[in-house]
Amino acid sequence: MTAQRIEHDSLGEVAVDAARLWGAQTQRSIANFPIGVERFRWGRAVVRALGLVKLAAARANAKLGELPADKAALIERAAQEVVDGRLDAEFPLVVFQTGSGTQTNMNANEVIANRAIQLAGGRLGSKAPVHPNDDVNRGQSSNDAFPAAMHVAIVGEARDALYPAVDALRATFARKAAAFADVVMVGRTHLQDATPVTLGQVLGGYATQLGAALDGIRAAERALHALALGATAVGTGLNAHPRFGECAAREVGEATGIPFAPAPDKFAALSAHDDVVAFSASLRTLASALMKIANDVRLYASGPRAGIGELVIPDNEPGSSIMPGKVNPTQAEAMTMVAAQVYGNDLAVAFAGSQGHFQLNAMKPVMLHNVLESIGLLADACRSFDERCARGIEPDRGRIAANLAASLMLVTALNPHVGYEKAAAIAQKAHRDGTSLREAAVALGVAGADFDRWVDPAAMARPGAG
Repeated sequence: MTAQRIEHDSLGEVAVDAARLWGAQTQRSIANFPIGVERFRWGRAVVRALGLVKLAAARANAKLGELPADKAALIERAAQEVVDGRLDAEFPLVVFQTGSGTQTNMNANEVIANRAIQLAGGRLGSKAPVHPNDDVNRGQSSNDAFPAAMHVAIVGEARDALYPAVDALRATFARKAAAFADVVMVGRTHLQDATPVTLGQVLGGYATQLGAALDGIRAAERALHALALGATAVGTGLNAHPRFGECAAREVGEATGIPFAPAPDKFAALSAHDDVVAFSASLRTLASALMKIANDVRLYASGPRAGIGELVIPDNEPGSSIMPGKVNPTQAEAMTMVAAQVYGNDLAVAFAGSQGHFQLNAMKPVMLHNVLESIGLLADACRSFDERCARGIEPDRGRIAANLAASLMLVTALNPHVGYEKAAAIAQKAHRDGTSLREAAVALGVAGADFDRWVDPAAMARPGAG
């Protein structure tokens, strides 16, 4: 048996592991919510965000005369240890708990209070000289502190992990587009042959698509700079200094270098999380772009002999336990699975966002978890796809040239000279007889020299370049 101490809350006494910094309410949550314990614990991003919110609150309360300077300093020191990751083991709670995040907010309050007590040389659980509710949680409610932490965690993870990964993949495709600007290939629409494009145009399109998706995420992020701090329980700011929300948000901004500000409407900030829903939707847009790109890459690389086979991608591992020598487009497959998961996460966020009742949305934790999981998966997948696939993409120039030469849709270049109907007849004859397009055109009265002058795949791919 480990040594225990007795903590108490408004419901009575609770036995807590004597070595732990958490208190009664955290212990009750451990007992009451054994749901997904091994899979849904809060991670570093959430714990760091909680520490930042409590640090900012202590500084704001000290500046506003709501906390004595010495007590605020103790809270700041303990909260900084939470921010720095020194107390991560003291945050054992899971996503599926009270929908306001009350247990997680109290977990932070208790840990910071007990650590401050240790720093002051006091006795754990004594709530003196620092009280978890009266001091660490001063001017706050779980209803405004937890959504503030939601925004801080999401913005921090997006900036630290997602944006660099997406931009690196975008830059890789941009470099590849420049490198292969001269490679003319068959265009495809409806999964059928179409008029020519260049490989540079294809890859450049991917770069633009990723850049646009990233711009959309950055735009959605701006709404998350508004923090609910100062709203307290229902949005009125009861028991908080009138300037607490403004002051605390400014402190979070100074600690993070991100322009956080008080939410202009505190009632909306508690009862609805439309900004989180919109941010999740922007992640889904990125997932959509990545799904398209990954599918294109694996289709272009399909084969190697019975598929399209126009792109060569890195061989990363054997692809079959029974077929020797088989290699699969595994990075593309992993990317498409990540995209599917992000779509599912976004659906959960969208539904949870619709479940605000009166003055509170009580699905905050699951919204936060799903958005953070999507950010992490997308960041990891972009990095892996970039390093293990995109950077190694090369054209099979021989295969591309052969497919281009065999394409019937080169006949489109004849339209201005012979008309649509005769051009269609030429294409149909070539397809029916199994001959080249040039042979069919000559058979139907087009001079060979004219055909050679009019049908120039490179010019067709850049019709305005000449």
